[in-house]
Amino acid sequence: MTGANGHGHGHGHATSGADASRVEDLVQRRVHEAGEHEGPFSIHVLGIGKTGANVVESFVRAAADSPLADNANGFSALAIDIGDADLAGARAAGKKAPAGSVQTVALPALDSTTLFSGLRRYREFLKAEFPRYYWNPNYEPWVPNDLEIPAADEHFPRALAKAIYGVEYYQGHEVAQELNKFVAGILNSPATPIVCVAFSLAGGTGSGIVVDLARHLSNIKLGRRPWVLGMGVLPCEGDTDEVWDGRLFPSINELDCMVDGEKNQGVMTVWGDLYKNPFTAGFFAVPQNAVYERTGDIEATHRIIDDGLAAFLVRDGGKHVYESIKALNWLNVDASSWHPAIRSDQTDRWINLLAVDAPEHTPGVSGRELVDGAEPRFAEVRRFGAAAAGDNSEIQLPAAQAGPAVATYPEAKLEGTTAFVAKLSKLDLRWFVPTRDAYDSFDWEQKLMAHSWILDLGVMLCEPSTRFESMGGECLLGCACWVVVPHAAIRGEEPADIQLA
Repeated sequence: MTGANGHGHGHGHATSGADASRVEDLVQRRVHEAGEHEGPFSIHVLGIGKTGANVVESFVRAAADSPLADNANGFSALAIDIGDADLAGARAAGKKAPAGSVQTVALPALDSTTLFSGLRRYREFLKAEFPRYYWNPNYEPWVPNDLEIPAADEHFPRALAKAIYGVEYYQGHEVAQELNKFVAGILNSPATPIVCVAFSLAGGTGSGIVVDLARHLSNIKLGRRPWVLGMGVLPCEGDTDEVWDGRLFPSINELDCMVDGEKNQGVMTVWGDLYKNPFTAGFFAVPQNAVYERTGDIEATHRIIDDGLAAFLVRDGGKHVYESIKALNWLNVDASSWHPAIRSDQTDRWINLLAVDAPEHTPGVSGRELVDGAEPRFAEVRRFGAAAAGDNSEIQLPAAQAGPAVATYPEAKLEGTTAFVAKLSKLDLRWFVPTRDAYDSFDWEQKLMAHSWILDLGVMLCEPSTRFESMGGECLLGCACWVVVPHAAIRGEEPADIQLA
């Protein structure tokens, strides 16, 4: 391992104390490398929405030609979308995979009568799932009665995507059955399973469904035992204008209150530990702007990103994704309480960039991704292939407190490079404040339809509490549903003296 491009460890950024020594251990001692007692691994990818389905397609094609295919239950995949049009690629790729290891589910665009019939039973569903559920006598479905349902394969607002998934899941329809099969494959794997949940942060279906599906998968069906990694593809400048209309603000904040341990505690204080962060392995965000700036073609960018993620997941039987997760865990557990069996809670710096590109290009993080002054804690670059050892090409990454550490694997048959940039907050994302401003221009119903996570509990997260001053979570049901998270913290206007319960 060597430093690279004159930006190696110890370049002058302020870091001190326990944090510095933890990072030093990653850079110098490589404490996150897999030992002989770790592995083999199996990789299981759940893709939601069009983006998730495309990641599944690339993953299955790569996994079928990788050592993962040599092992029983070495890999599996499940792609879920509303409508069938974007699932064909995953199905076609699945023909090369072992029978039953790749499945797709096309959720129906339910008609209004069927949808509301299910939504009116939602309290029954939640009570059966979680005995602590508060049987709210004021409950009403969270979507408007006169809502027009789009046709399958059109754009679905997050609140509606959640409703369709929930009605289908809780009534035991195909999505619940296939999720059970997916879980059985994970639990039957003789290897150490790593589960990745892939979706787009900007997509209505993916980001609207993932907040519930990840909970069902990780907290309920898997019992929080296997590692579950969130993998959210970030928006890019080549996306349509609608992506920037404010819908990202609830999407990133729901993840923020789910993954940031302190905010998540504020949600669980009111709603119980079933709402504990389901991403037990952490959360990787995938930037696209560097690739788009090179290609100028959004579809080509998506394909390169999908293929790059797939290559990262399957390389060396999942060893590199495991080591990245291990490094993240190492950074998040305080040195005074460290034990190999400890799984860390994330902080408000829960966003970890995973940059990929085509094999012949070095991945980077564009200046369009982060605000000026954003300073990740750690960065690592992994180069693969015969040319890797002598490759000192410039790496476009934000300046980290330590790194980028560069590891080379010249023995790898497949060329390529990945970059991992650890521990950023939502406030480091360049689009956070502009999308907050765009969200503020929404009318009330637009704000409602851009939300998802705890709407079924009667809470619109990004609005102020109607009962408790300065707290977040507007009650939709005329009572006192809320979260113990300061509204200012949700908006990114957190004053220094705010203390969470």
